[in-house]
Amino acid sequence: MADRKEEDMNPKLHSEAQQIIEYAIGRSLPDRAVTDALKKMNLSGNIYLVSIGKAAWQMANAAVRCLEQPPADGIVLTKYGHVKGPIPGVRCFEGGHPIVDENGLAGTQAILDMTAHLTARDRVLFLISGGGSALFEKPLASLSVLQEVNRQLLAAGASITEINTVRKRLSAVKGGRFAKWCEPAQVDSVILSDVLGDAVDMIASGPAAPDPSTCGDALAIVGKYGLKVTEEVIACLKQETPKQLEYVTNHVIGSVAQLCAAAAEKCRELGYETHILTDRMCCEAREAGCFLASLAWNRPSSEKGEFLPRNNLPTEGEKVPAQNVPVSGRRAYIAGGECVVHLRGTGLGGRNQELALAAAEGLAGLPNVALFSVGSDGTDGPTDAAGGYVDGDTLTALTAQGIRVGDALADNDSYHALDAVGGLLKTGPTGTNVNDLTVLLIDAVKNPLA
Repeated sequence: MADRKEEDMNPKLHSEAQQIIEYAIGRSLPDRAVTDALKKMNLSGNIYLVSIGKAAWQMANAAVRCLEQPPADGIVLTKYGHVKGPIPGVRCFEGGHPIVDENGLAGTQAILDMTAHLTARDRVLFLISGGGSALFEKPLASLSVLQEVNRQLLAAGASITEINTVRKRLSAVKGGRFAKWCEPAQVDSVILSDVLGDAVDMIASGPAAPDPSTCGDALAIVGKYGLKVTEEVIACLKQETPKQLEYVTNHVIGSVAQLCAAAAEKCRELGYETHILTDRMCCEAREAGCFLASLAWNRPSSEKGEFLPRNNLPTEGEKVPAQNVPVSGRRAYIAGGECVVHLRGTGLGGRNQELALAAAEGLAGLPNVALFSVGSDGTDGPTDAAGGYVDGDTLTALTAQGIRVGDALADNDSYHALDAVGGLLKTGPTGTNVNDLTVLLIDAVKNPLA
């Protein structure tokens, strides 16, 4: 995180936010979970290791150290900058994310070549993490067509479930097709989930999972968002995916629920009364930011005199009425999941940065409140930031730079707005990928406006 001037930032909250992020992500690294899963699986025979996704290197490194004998062959396919060094007996490929590129296709082809002639005596140890949808790909249409369909889905704000339902049918490896390719070899999948509800058919678009969605579902998504697609794409969408797979086992070893639990553990250790609101947040990013900011304000109920969240947030320069006061006490509110962003502008940012920036106006004027939102993999959208951090002084700092929150959000330019006031969170690749974490910290022991 870039530093702001000391007078513009609550140093205690700033430090505690960093501690929570580091602890939660550290507890979500897959090393121990991979090791524990493999010990229960009693793997034998010729083992071929395939590891895909943003956490692919971390998972493969842990697996090779755990196996009693080296794999017969192995391949890691991960995002650029995520390979941390050589792994004995394993070839490492890097490719594009969130848009598939030629290097990703080359890595995928290497995996297909390695697994082309497997027999019933062979086993595939398939390590899957989020990001695999873009990285592990052999298009049934041309690469440019695939990229354009993916771009339209992202720009329309389609959910990850909708995106994957379409992408499965444009791919030779998604929607259970890779497991079919490997038959009659046994495929043992160990999965780090970045999908709400941990649906194995959705994580990395389910390359080793039966696909419950239908051609009709995919075509309906095209109609819902008015996607402009070719006849070639329509023909692919009408080809059904495998509904049963005989030689597959799937083991989910990590999820956003564990990320939230780890964050809550650290918050309690720091002395916060802690509330996990949800681990399935999936709304518009800016709406989530506004809602979470509202939790920092209270209003008394006319019936019982109890304090309830305020509905109308103060705007810049507005004097807060006496009946609308900041929350007192030391509290933390936690939400996990994956919000969506509708791309309407030409700026730079990601869903976590947009969420944080949208909260800045709601927190304005509160000296003891901060909010951060991060992607557990260390990347948020097509940026080098993991997410964003805002507090009660962020709006003032933005105004001093001539930046209006509404304008930045309208242009989807949260990155440059937050960068101007030291609000970017930068962790680098973390080695895990279990979705996003958002935390509102309130350290208002006393009412600062009383």
